[in-house]
Formats: sequence, structure tokens, C-alpha cells
Amino acid sequence: MTNWKLHIASDPQILYGKPIIKNTRIPVDLILEKLANGDSQQEILQAYPNLTQDDIVASLLFAADTIKNEIILKAS
Repeated sequence: MTNWKLHIASDPQILYGKPIIKNTRIPVDLILEKLANGDSQQEILQAYPNLTQDDIVASLLFAADTIKNEIILKAS
């Protein structure tokens, strides 16, 4: 299983600290948005040759870990 911590970094000096793929300026949310909009992994890899398939998987795992313990309360 891919360890997202090996692929994703957050540095206040790069894109104001947004999570990015290490050694790039490609934000994780861009990858997630492209997947959500129906782009295939292959299309993303073609558009961003510096990415790897493990980077895309790491983005998904990062998102899962980020919301894993979130509790959504229904407004009354």
C-alpha cells in the first residue's frame, strides 16, 4: 500500500502551505478535483508528466486520512 506521507508535503513557502506532491508545485486538491470531474489517472499523468501513479493514489489516501475522523453534524 502506498504511504501518502512519502509523496505529499506541505510547506508554508510553497502555495501558502497547501498540500502538494513532493518536488512539484502540483496541489493535491487539483488531482482530486480532476478525478472527481471524471479525468482518468492516465489523462492526469499525460497532463502532468512529473506525476506518478503512486502520487495519484497518495492523493486519494491523503484525502481519506484527512476526513477519516471528521464528524458532520446535521444542522437543526
